Amino acid sequence: MKSPLLVVLLLGLVCACAPHKQILHALHQSENALQNHVGFALFDPQSNKMLVQHQADKYFTPASNTKIFTFYAALRILGDSAIAFKYLPLGDSVIVWGMGDPSFLYKNVYSNTGAYQFLQSLPGKIYFSGTNFYTESLGPGWAWDDSPYAYQAERSAFPVYGNLVEVEKKAEAFSTMPPYFMQHFTVANQQHEREEVVRGTDDNQLTYFTGKKPRSKWTIPFRSSPDVVLDLLSDTLKREVLAADILLSAEAKTRKSIPTDSLYKIMMQDSDNFIAEQLLLQCAGVLGDSLKPEITIAYVTKNWLTDLPDKPQWVDGSGLSRYNLFTPRSITALWNKIYQRVPQQRLFDLVAVGGKSGTLKNWYKNETPYIFGKTGTLSNNHVVSGFLRTRKGKIFIFSLMNNNYLASTNEVRKHMEKILFTVYNKY
Repeated sequence: MKSPLLVVLLLGLVCACAPHKQILHALHQSENALQNHVGFALFDPQSNKMLVQHQADKYFTPASNTKIFTFYAALRILGDSAIAFKYLPLGDSVIVWGMGDPSFLYKNVYSNTGAYQFLQSLPGKIYFSGTNFYTESLGPGWAWDDSPYAYQAERSAFPVYGNLVEVEKKAEAFSTMPPYFMQHFTVANQQHEREEVVRGTDDNQLTYFTGKKPRSKWTIPFRSSPDVVLDLLSDTLKREVLAADILLSAEAKTRKSIPTDSLYKIMMQDSDNFIAEQLLLQCAGVLGDSLKPEITIAYVTKNWLTDLPDKPQWVDGSGLSRYNLFTPRSITALWNKIYQRVPQQRLFDLVAVGGKSGTLKNWYKNETPYIFGKTGTLSNNHVVSGFLRTRKGKIFIFSLMNNNYLASTNEVRKHMEKILFTVYNKY
């Protein structure tokens, strides 16, 4: 006959193992149902222990979870305000160098006209130099057929209007914002399946096609170049801006822009790719004199990420690239680094919240929000990571990665929701 004490101990052991086993069972069920690859890591920052791991050491395509790396880099390198540009007065002229600030006249972020008014009020002539921009407008591993879409705006030294042009149709009249692009707009004598505006592959020619399916507004990335920047600044500031092939001077002054938190919030909640890419450029501009994302990636990886469980393959700021590869346990380790640097209330205000905000608004709904973090989606890949507040109020860090599925992403989300709600209930 077993002693009562032994029975109690055995029951306690079974109960302690039950949550771990139930979560692993749910993960295996998901893999079998979806025929995909799943990685999961659940970490307790209080005890500094990993609670559950399933293929946590395997590499997955992170999609927009790459923005967590960009977020961490910006937190470490940038101050409380973004940098609008560098400038140097020379006699009766001013030389301006862009610093990659994504906020200049970009409607998706906090409105601050300070940089615009500063440029508009400068005495003398304004010269723009793009000599500190050392990267391609599109990133490595980006899909070429995504270039017409707003989520793949070009990278540049001095972005204007988010490097996007809006075309609007009212009745039979068309308008563009910025108005500058109206000179490049034409109406084709040809019908497509649906109404659409198409930009030229190598230029900013905008062509409207009639179609059976009506539409009234389009947002399209424009091709950015030093000449386009000059034209846009001149058109917007209502004063001439000239070109200058002058290297960035060590004596150049810094003009601040908007609070960085307002950029982080849009990047982390709405998954704004453009802001992410430009922040990586801005970090490079702070570290040196060149706007080149590889500078930021190399510096951050060498100095602050050597203690991650697995070496990251990090190639861009947004996660548009298919070349990015991270492991679930490295993502949880990075979130833990952020958690140690940023107060919880501020951090949870910046990221998406399940059932409440951002890309998590329609998922992980609960009377009390329990998921705070970042999603990532590319074709056949969907991930979510961040913080999970359990029913008992414990804060865990997690990473749940799904790659190479053929099911709909919504079907994948349902499985993920079930897994994470199990964690919520069992801890």
